[in-house]
Amino acid sequence: MLATVMGFSITELLGKPDFHGHDGISGYLSWLNLGGVPLLILLMLALGFFAIAGFAIQAVAGAFWAPLPAFIAVVPAIVVTFPLVRASSRTVARIVPHDETYVVDLDGFLGRTAEVSIGPLDQGLPGRVRVKDQHGNWHVLRARAAKGQEPLKIGIEVLLVDRTADVFIAIPALVDPTDADNQSLRDQQ
Repeated sequence: MLATVMGFSITELLGKPDFHGHDGISGYLSWLNLGGVPLLILLMLALGFFAIAGFAIQAVAGAFWAPLPAFIAVVPAIVVTFPLVRASSRTVARIVPHDETYVVDLDGFLGRTAEVSIGPLDQGLPGRVRVKDQHGNWHVLRARAAKGQEPLKIGIEVLLVDRTADVFIAIPALVDPTDADNQSLRDQQ
């Protein structure tokens, strides 16, 4: 209740232990899929299934004989709860969103083809190139031409071959002469 009202995570409070091991308590908790489902959801599932199992056990006992004392009804309710929590938490783990990121390391741009957008690229001040990452997002990077390279004009495709700090080194990209999409780039060169 406090986690819900105050807005903090119980798992964060526990220090995010690694529940993927198979020894001791962490083995049992990984069997319940604690690493794949947030702790609060796992707790809600456990309490819900425990209550349902308890009501079902008491209903069956009341129909055949008399309601059981609470300390006797708890044992079969707990035994039924754990497999139900395991099965349902695996289903919930597929539905609950996981951490995703589109962060790209700068070294991931090496070897990619880019288009000169601000330039020309020479050995002086860096210009700008537009490049698409592996997720399909566009980035504008600082770049300059490789040593001994003629200035690279705006609009031509370049290959990012190296980088120093956050400035990429570019050379002209090899363009397929039969590719109609690159005809405008060849005309500009």
